[in-house]
Amino acid sequence: MYKKLFMTAAFVAACIQTNAQTLATEYKGTSNNNPISPCVYCADPTALDYNGRLYVYGSNDHQQFIKNGKKGTNEYGDIKSLVVLSTDDMVNWTFHGTIDVAKVCTSWGGGFFRSWAPSVTWRHNESTGKDEFFLYFANWASNVGVLTADSPIGPWKSPLNKALVSGDTPGVSPCNWCFDPGVVIDENGTGWLSFGGGDPNNKGTDIQPNNAGIIKLKPSMTAVDGKAVKLPAPYHFEASELNVMNGKYVYTYCSNWANRSDADWNKYKQDKGISISKPETCTMCYMVSDNPTDPNSWVYKGVYGPHPGSSPNNHSHLHKFQGKYYHIYHNGLLLEGMKNTKATDSDASTYRSICVDEVTVDEATQTISKASLTAKGASGIRYLNPYELQQAETMGNCGGINYEDFTNIEKNTSISTLGNDASRNLQVKMKEGSWINQKRVDFGSTGADRFTLRAKGTGTLEIRLGAKSLKTVATVNFSSTAMEEQTIEIDASQFKGIKSVYFVATAANNFYVDAWQFTEQGATGIQEAIANSKKPTANSQTYDLSGRRLSNGQQHRGIVIKNGKKVWH
Repeated sequence: MYKKLFMTAAFVAACIQTNAQTLATEYKGTSNNNPISPCVYCADPTALDYNGRLYVYGSNDHQQFIKNGKKGTNEYGDIKSLVVLSTDDMVNWTFHGTIDVAKVCTSWGGGFFRSWAPSVTWRHNESTGKDEFFLYFANWASNVGVLTADSPIGPWKSPLNKALVSGDTPGVSPCNWCFDPGVVIDENGTGWLSFGGGDPNNKGTDIQPNNAGIIKLKPSMTAVDGKAVKLPAPYHFEASELNVMNGKYVYTYCSNWANRSDADWNKYKQDKGISISKPETCTMCYMVSDNPTDPNSWVYKGVYGPHPGSSPNNHSHLHKFQGKYYHIYHNGLLLEGMKNTKATDSDASTYRSICVDEVTVDEATQTISKASLTAKGASGIRYLNPYELQQAETMGNCGGINYEDFTNIEKNTSISTLGNDASRNLQVKMKEGSWINQKRVDFGSTGADRFTLRAKGTGTLEIRLGAKSLKTVATVNFSSTAMEEQTIEIDASQFKGIKSVYFVATAANNFYVDAWQFTEQGATGIQEAIANSKKPTANSQTYDLSGRRLSNGQQHRGIVIKNGKKVWH
């Protein structure tokens, strides 16, 4: 009941020379893994891991960048959405689009202002059998809102139609900035939310601004339980986040710019029985407690995140993923790269980008070593599998691809809608000279003998290995008015081992690339289901784009064949 789908294109030999063509400039550097997005400004990161992937969320600085005409100063006033990226290898990141918080929160009426500095968590609800996701965000400096979803990429909804924590919440006032939430679910299943920021309030001092707070959440995670308590965080300013290690609560925050009086610090150390140096300005600090609602239980443990010199502020998240801890933070690397290549005006400033570096943590003692901020970034923890369907928006680097070039295939599908406005399956518009790079791609010892591209429009996509300027080893000449898969045969001897793969558009006319996949030499061909009038049986099987059968519950994104029908996952 299947027919072969091979739409054969001309095979291009490995000896063909690279066209004498100007290729788009990269902003992050070929050997660098930071920032995690080579073309999207985003900041104030948080993260969760789910089904083997690390999802990072951040303030959508790029929304302000576009609003400002790609120049000027980022003053954050037009940021009303959040960015979502994910990875399973720490070097290739999938851009999932944006969560349009302004649209999600239309029911707030005039109560919604901005969406900054998210914090996320998730849990499995035993009573319903479902996974539940919770995202908390700073609604300007006024209050904290919450969104909920059934998956890490949405669709998201506002369960309260108003803020969760505000100045009216018991125990919050006085608090200059009721923002920058940090959420954690502890080992007992209890949710906690930290928040707060700003210069000292009317009951605070330079060393104890009195703006940091924490509050217990009810089992719903969308209501508070009791009153907030103040956290005695020295030189606190903003950027709250929470972790749990070995039964202890770890609170992280950014320090302020206040004068550090030796007398004040010596008294603080004496009162607390510690011998730690006072924190430098705008650094990431941390405290530890075994009872979050007892202010006297919190112990200051020092600085773990230095000031990112290329950013005017500091905000980070500490996260354990696949056995390693990572310091996820923002800086100005992408802006520097764009300025250096004349991609934006020299007066552009304070547009931030998210970076990740490994950090050493002793969970037994809740001790975090001071992190290093590098352009090289985190090392890869696994190889990218070219024999699985890969989205075009998964990349380690790119050139000529802009934030606004990521568009939707289907805008109104309930399965893939992120936040009323963006979809899981995005497509990337490629212009002549633009390119996408995937790092650490493992073709194995057998090699690949076929390549499938899902795209629409007219274009020529060349595959190059090792560097974007090296010889072309295969070419797809594509022309279609609708999204379509096209397969070409390739030389398996060229596609073996670990490679850095470049997809280069040498010609493009409304050319949108959605996904790609290689086929291992000797594997069965891509198959397309033919309509069958018979009713599907309970024993019907699910296959991926390569015709391989998938086991029940196996995670898969892309085209699959299920019950005799081709569907998207």
